[in-house]
Amino acid sequence: MVNDKHLKGTTTVGIVCSDAVILATEQRATMGNFIASKTAKKVYQIDELVGMTTAGSVGDAQQIVRIVSVESQLYKMRHKESMTIKGVTTLLSNLLSGQRYYPLMVQLLIGGVDKKGPSIFSLDALGGNIEETRAVSTGSGSPMAYGVLEDRYQKNMSAEEGIDLAIRALHNAMKRDSASGEDINVVVITKDEYRQMDPEDVKKIRATLN
Repeated sequence: MVNDKHLKGTTTVGIVCSDAVILATEQRATMGNFIASKTAKKVYQIDELVGMTTAGSVGDAQQIVRIVSVESQLYKMRHKESMTIKGVTTLLSNLLSGQRYYPLMVQLLIGGVDKKGPSIFSLDALGGNIEETRAVSTGSGSPMAYGVLEDRYQKNMSAEEGIDLAIRALHNAMKRDSASGEDINVVVITKDEYRQMDPEDVKKIRATLN
């Protein structure tokens, strides 16, 4: 049996739109040159309108998802409202910082919509966090993804434009990064819903790209 703690290699993308946040990942997990999974889950819903993408160790990422999901639910029960995106990020930052001598080998994007609007934060393995106001990518294919994001991102993009850009960035990264591949998973978060795009709709957009 393959130990999923050591499945690595990915590309993730997060985009801040005028009225939404787009989180997208490809679905390949690798162990060196071996493709260990073609359906790896790399974007998780951790609260009603909050999602998180993961790059790095799958086992470590899943442990983090379990912890932060429980803490988010406890906060909602105690305070009768959801944590803000920044609050969730601070929680994760403290968790990762507390593990600095035995670091959880992950790079995370936390995005969603709260009373302040759409926002995305990036976190490294030691808990350092940065608020991303435009578009961001993590993982082994991120240099290629950034080439597309930097060229095509515009302020106040619509959700539809953000979806197209995220898919285009991942599509191009997957051409050059051997650790990234297979299908693309896209999540759209607005003030009203957390929605995972139909894979067939994603494929239709990919079919229009060069």
